[in-house]
Amino acid sequence: MTALTTYLIAITLLTITPGVDTMLVIRNTARGGWRDGAVSSLGICSALFLHATISAVGISVILLQAAWAFSLLKMAGAGYLIWLGLSSWLKILKQEKFEIVNGKPSGGAFLVQRSLREGFLSNILNPKTAIFYMAFLPQFINPAQSAILQSLFLAGLHFVIAMIWQCLLALMVKQLKIWLQRPRVNQVFDGVTGTVMIALGLRVATES
Repeated sequence: MTALTTYLIAITLLTITPGVDTMLVIRNTARGGWRDGAVSSLGICSALFLHATISAVGISVILLQAAWAFSLLKMAGAGYLIWLGLSSWLKILKQEKFEIVNGKPSGGAFLVQRSLREGFLSNILNPKTAIFYMAFLPQFINPAQSAILQSLFLAGLHFVIAMIWQCLLALMVKQLKIWLQRPRVNQVFDGVTGTVMIALGLRVATES
């Protein structure tokens, strides 16, 4: 088995394992349709290139060696996840009506910038992704060649696999669109995804 094959298997398993990215794509697809989920995925996957660059120049090592810097990153990521979860619950508490306007749910409009921002921040503030890239990518880097270019290439492969998986996931959620448009069902869905987001945030904050 070649090193590249090993890498592809590892990132594929990482991608399909349910986690923060999965929950965000599901949440946003339910909110604004397939495009919302796909653009959120684009934001998530775009952050991979920044993780790869940071890993290549060694900033990740500095973050791990400086306990306060890593703790700051972890708290920022946890806080963002908790905020996303609370926003879902606030939507329920405000009793927003899931009225359909032109075949789309009002109050759940698709906004490109919002979806990109949520996806990018969710991934770039995820300390687990930073650790994965710092610890895993160097194993596949040839010291005789540019570390940054190789890291970006590997991130590009991760980008393609993650985009394909998350867009397929968004399509699957889209099939439930009519069911999710029912006010009560949508409130329950928001409550479940919001609770999971908060739980993930608390887990990130409390993990050593």
